[in-house]
This record gives sequence, structure tokens and C-alpha cells, in this order.
Amino acid sequence: MENDERRGGSDVSTRLTYLLIGGGIGAILALLFAPKSGSELRGDIADVTRKGIDKTREGARYVGGKATDYYGAVRDKAGQWIGSRGGQVSDAIEAGKQAYSEEKRRTEPGSSEAKPTYPPQGDLS
Repeated sequence: MENDERRGGSDVSTRLTYLLIGGGIGAILALLFAPKSGSELRGDIADVTRKGIDKTREGARYVGGKATDYYGAVRDKAGQWIGSRGGQVSDAIEAGKQAYSEEKRRTEPGSSEAKPTYPPQGDLS
């Protein structure tokens, strides 16, 4: 059932994509077969191309600005979260370091403390 819903959404987006591609091809063909002189047609095509490039640049600037805003907001929230949890994290790191050094000291050769015994795991060679 879920798969059918996904496929339905995919079909709509695929059909919309094909519609837009077909519309673009139709517009280009309409320009090519329009009764205009070659230089006038080339000028029209150059104008449309420039407008498309300008709109694309404008859209890219807008998306870049939004991405910068979102990055700043996420960075600030992460900084606040880390600031509030920073003490807990550093305490956990210190506890881990202390446990490691104690275990290392206990298991070093020549240590007077009892060493842990591990059950045999079988021949690994």
C-alpha cells in the first residue's frame, strides 16, 4: 500500500517533468518557425537566454542566503546545546580517562593487584 502511494507521487512528478520539458521544446520550436528574420530571432533567443541566466543567478543568491541563515541558526542552537551539556560531556570524558588509567595500572606487569582472568576463547592461530 505504501509502495503504491510512493509510486503515485513519483508518477505525478515524472509527468510534470515531462510536461515542462515538452513545453520548453514547444516554445523553442515556435521560435524557430516564427516568421522573423534570422537576426531578429537570434536576438530574441539571446534575450530569453540572458533572462534565464539572470533568474537563475537570483534564485541561487536567494538559496545561498537562506542556507547561510539556516547554517547560522543551527550553529547557534548547537552551541547553546553543547554549552548546556558541555559539563556533562567533559565529566564523562574525565571519568573514562580515569577508568582507563586505573585498569591499565591494574593490568601492568609487576602490579601487586590481582589481574583479571579471562576464559579461554579457543585457538586463534
